[in-house]
Amino acid sequence: MAQTFIEKLIARNIGAGSVRAGNIVTLNVDRVMIHDIFIPFVASKFEEMGFTKLWDPDRVVLIYDHLVPASQTDDTRHFQIGNAFVEKYGMKNIHRSDGICHQLMTEAGYVKPGDVVFGTDSHTTTYGCVGAFSTGIGYTEMASILGTGKLWVKVPETIRVKITGKLAPNVTSKDIILTLIGDLGADGATYKALEFVGDTVENMTVASRMTIANMAIEAGAKCALFRADEKTAEYCQIPLTEKETSLFGDEDAAYCRTVEYQAENFVPVLACPSQVDKIRPAEELKDIAIDQVFIGSCTNGRLEDLMAAAEILKGKKVVPFVKLIVTPASRKIYQQAAANGTLQILAEAGAMITHPACGLCCGRAGGILTDGERIVAPNNRNFLGRMGTNKVEIYLASPKTAAASAVAGKIVSAEAV
Repeated sequence: MAQTFIEKLIARNIGAGSVRAGNIVTLNVDRVMIHDIFIPFVASKFEEMGFTKLWDPDRVVLIYDHLVPASQTDDTRHFQIGNAFVEKYGMKNIHRSDGICHQLMTEAGYVKPGDVVFGTDSHTTTYGCVGAFSTGIGYTEMASILGTGKLWVKVPETIRVKITGKLAPNVTSKDIILTLIGDLGADGATYKALEFVGDTVENMTVASRMTIANMAIEAGAKCALFRADEKTAEYCQIPLTEKETSLFGDEDAAYCRTVEYQAENFVPVLACPSQVDKIRPAEELKDIAIDQVFIGSCTNGRLEDLMAAAEILKGKKVVPFVKLIVTPASRKIYQQAAANGTLQILAEAGAMITHPACGLCCGRAGGILTDGERIVAPNNRNFLGRMGTNKVEIYLASPKTAAASAVAGKIVSAEAV
């Protein structure tokens, strides 16, 4: 019987021969992630429900990232409650300053192909980059998982996204996902799985797949899925067995929709204020002046992103009236970028390099803007008020387009500099 990727994964998790989109099933959870913003609410709800122990302390990960370092006095309360919860319930997996939760969950080996993972952040869809079913939930659902190790879900329908061909030199996976979101709309994949296939996808790095999986939620998707391959195995430091490679969608499975792209047709694009699905080619926006550029976040703060920006900025200077803030997604990435000279290039170009955390993406820890200012950034959302006042204009772009714009002082694609 032909099945989609998500149907196969869920059927395996519950020990069923098959499931179908629309079925209600109770999943066995492999891992959960709680971040610093939600830990007070999770802890309170957990005890309100009457639980006295975690179902498995080793499967729970607590990560401080949105509020690190504290920029408001109440932030420290979240850390205190989190630390007390860790001590009371015997948790070992806690990261207080190691980077962004979605980077760490795969980087630190918490997520593997075929896993079922839930997190208290909408961009938990990121872990689909290694072939896991991962999605965001609220604090009540998280509290119930902490006590039971289970959660019921409805099996999603699947949109199959097939991409074939070779991308142009200055086009990245960020341009792909922005284009897809523009085509589907911000609600075009609501509660659906996005399954990515095609030789373009197969040739992508795991980091590039992470960018796409991360932003799947911006089209409303429940999850995004990439078949595990040798790159996945190397990244996750696991042997690639039949168990991993057998998880993929069958060609003749019941997809609710199929979207096909030729890679050569993608161009550098941006999401215009203040809608993530308001997509325009960079060429159409090239005369728009900017005040700031941010390169980082769980979407595009990885080593290949920083290196792509450095490639554009090498030997050049950020224009004097533009601020460039660079925030690596993890401590490991920070160290790698320092070791290979990437941070040196960025610093010489005029970048301000910050500690690894969510930072400006969520409007924290420095760099917020005010009325009438414009920023180009490769993070995942450009909602009103996200990076300052509700009159700040946020344009989402790839790291290459963002870096080029910092040099030009206006929106341009990398070819222009």
